Amino acid sequence: MTGGFGLENLPYGAVMRRGGRRPGLAVRLGDDAVLLAVLEELGLLVEAGLPTQALRARALNQLLSLGPDAWAALRATLQEVLADGPPAEAAVPLADVDVVCPVGIGNYVDFYSSLEHATNLGRMFRPDSDPLLPNWRHLPVGYHGRASSIVPSGRPVRRPCGQLPPAEPGGAPGFGPSQRLDIELELGFITGPGNTLGTTIPASEAADHVFGFVIVNDWSARDIQRWEYQPLGPFLGKSFATSISPWVVPLAALEPFRVPPPAQDPEPLEYLRAPGDWALDISLEVELEDTVVSRGNARGLYWTFPQQLAHATINGTNVRPGDLYASGTISGAEPGTEGSLIELTRGGREPLTLADGRTRAFLEDGDTVVLRGWCGDRSAPAVSFGEVAGTILPAEG
Repeated sequence: MTGGFGLENLPYGAVMRRGGRRPGLAVRLGDDAVLLAVLEELGLLVEAGLPTQALRARALNQLLSLGPDAWAALRATLQEVLADGPPAEAAVPLADVDVVCPVGIGNYVDFYSSLEHATNLGRMFRPDSDPLLPNWRHLPVGYHGRASSIVPSGRPVRRPCGQLPPAEPGGAPGFGPSQRLDIELELGFITGPGNTLGTTIPASEAADHVFGFVIVNDWSARDIQRWEYQPLGPFLGKSFATSISPWVVPLAALEPFRVPPPAQDPEPLEYLRAPGDWALDISLEVELEDTVVSRGNARGLYWTFPQQLAHATINGTNVRPGDLYASGTISGAEPGTEGSLIELTRGGREPLTLADGRTRAFLEDGDTVVLRGWCGDRSAPAVSFGEVAGTILPAEG
């Protein structure tokens, strides 16, 4: 898949020239990284009226703190300046740079927003009861993840070790490398100015605090997770690594792809009501070892991103520039649209067959997973998220 990185997109990232020592901010235009510091030095971003230090920073956090008016001014200026192509001194081929994490992420929250995913897992874990717990349709369930282990696309992921469930009921747990290593296909948003501690962000104002979106792979050790998650939820089965795509697609670029969200029943409480079309028509796919094993779409998420942010702050917690909020696994209702291997393989009982004839229930050492997202036609997308890729390394030792 090519394209999707034109003036309609202009996603933001941080890159470092090969052999360089300091990353800088850039927007992606085609197959080039256009360096914001160079554009600023050339006097081409004066109309945006942004502080020099925000444009010459190593990460996006200072820009994020400026808020939606500043983001709109910079985007409009960039679209005008780059309309006829970037100045030669500002454009660097992507092949000549290393992409780094675009944001200094201070906090990370992962939600559980897909009705289909929650239902699929509920049927596996609680086959004799309702797959959805009583609170699920009333609030966006979430947990706080580990910000320090968030890595950009391309960074290898080492298989985690930990306590494993007892082989027999009532027995002692085992210890060793996870044998049920999984992926989770998610959509994440990066926050801007945020709120002060003790205040809330209403759902109606949430979009003013959302700078843009990335594709997220929330790697999961299902066996470690199974043994530890009761009674307090995910911990070491999730915290060893989370990968994100390196280019942050601005919310402004996704405006044409806002669509009505699924109907919610029962109607949520007042603070979670966000009138308007807040679902995002983003096509998604999972590729495992050169075989596409799943294709879906983010538009089916039951809980929308304004609802997620409103719920995250309803107790008065503060959001800061550069926080990451992920949707949770995105799964559809049809076979082949699930966003995790545990769903695609029915808990490992029905392994996938890859293009070369090998089979996979869960990930093996050396496997490479690539997640992609785009808006519009796959062969000529209007907006692309690029990809988030990761290869599994053997457990330490």
